[in-house]
Amino acid sequence: MAPVLPVLARSSALMVQQRKEWGEILTGWQTRNRYEITDPNTGLALHAGELSSGVSGFLLRGFLAAKRPFTLEVRDQAGDLALSMYRPFTFFFSRAQVSDGTGTLIGAIRQRWAWFARKFTLEDAQGREIATLHGPFFRPWTFRVLVGEQEVGFIKKHWSGLGKEMFSTADNFTVELSPGVAPEVHALCLAATFLIDFVYFERNG
Repeated sequence: MAPVLPVLARSSALMVQQRKEWGEILTGWQTRNRYEITDPNTGLALHAGELSSGVSGFLLRGFLAAKRPFTLEVRDQAGDLALSMYRPFTFFFSRAQVSDGTGTLIGAIRQRWAWFARKFTLEDAQGREIATLHGPFFRPWTFRVLVGEQEVGFIKKHWSGLGKEMFSTADNFTVELSPGVAPEVHALCLAATFLIDFVYFERNG
């Protein structure tokens, strides 16, 4: 287990803030997604970023937008790798694999079809379902985290104000989980926040 996993497990609430470049805001062309993750209570501070792949990556972001394949890394303040997530190209339903800083598979996030809702399942390294993310139809910015039938937390996008919502695609999220939730669920919920942003809130320009 990577050192960041027990640290994540001690965090009851994470703030995830996306950072956008002015070039993207003004032109609508997708540049690399970057995020800052903080928990003032534990002092946790992480940085996440989509890896660059040169000109080909720029073209993929511009023309495939949210359907593009991507690798995203989460690093601590010393620059050490804490988590990585890979999502291949997808037409419809996304599936992303999440590994710790040593490259060991933690699990996967799988987008599911659901009536009048948004749904993901979280899987452990053996492919077993360990939690579900459910976004109710009438609360499109909130995803409930369910372990079995018990709600243990949520992932929520915050309203940034009319100006930012109109002219910028930078998004802010909160990830809240109850005490006692497994470290793997914490890590997968954090990674799921990035995937939710890609799938539902990244505009096509």
